[in-house]
Amino acid sequence: MKRALRIVAWLVFLLALVVTGALLVVQGRGVSARPDPSWIETRAALFLRGWLTPPMYKGLRNPVTARPANFAEARQHFADHCASCHANDGSGATEMGQAFYPKAPDMRLPRTQDLSDGELFYFIENGIRLTGMPAWSTGTPEGEKASWELVHFIRRLSALTPEDLAIMERYNPASRDQFEEEQRIEQFLNGTDPEPPPAADPHAGHAPPPPPK
Repeated sequence: MKRALRIVAWLVFLLALVVTGALLVVQGRGVSARPDPSWIETRAALFLRGWLTPPMYKGLRNPVTARPANFAEARQHFADHCASCHANDGSGATEMGQAFYPKAPDMRLPRTQDLSDGELFYFIENGIRLTGMPAWSTGTPEGEKASWELVHFIRRLSALTPEDLAIMERYNPASRDQFEEEQRIEQFLNGTDPEPPPAADPHAGHAPPPPPK
């Protein structure tokens, strides 16, 4: 009995050392989102993602048929809702996607493609905690159908053609500069003078002058 207690005590002590060391390492890294997650963080996150995903979703089969019309809808949906972070080709090579912690993954690779259809559907609908992946569920049958269509689309990311990518660019959200440029062009075509940009505030970034005495 005493020997068992000693073993337990040593295990607790070793566990405390490991946890303390891990906390010191994390503290040294700070809270910056700029570096890549460490190997330990990555493995722990992937393990927890798989372990915490409800088992009922893992075996679900896609109820939506992979028809051309469904592909076209998913292509537009992905370009409009997902490409800002994941890029049109699913590579994650966007300014926003690479600024997350962890960075948006390359969904063409096995880490995503090896997930079941049900798992992909679950992540689209519910998001993933402690990442930049939001929950897109609308709570409607139409929303679920759109998510299942996206699952089919994700499976075809590696096979997208230049024509697919060109079509997707039409549906990508416009940046602020593009939006303002389109407004100026529309105002010119309508014969109205474009609104001048707002004047810079000369006091921006400076403390206000002291009150008169």
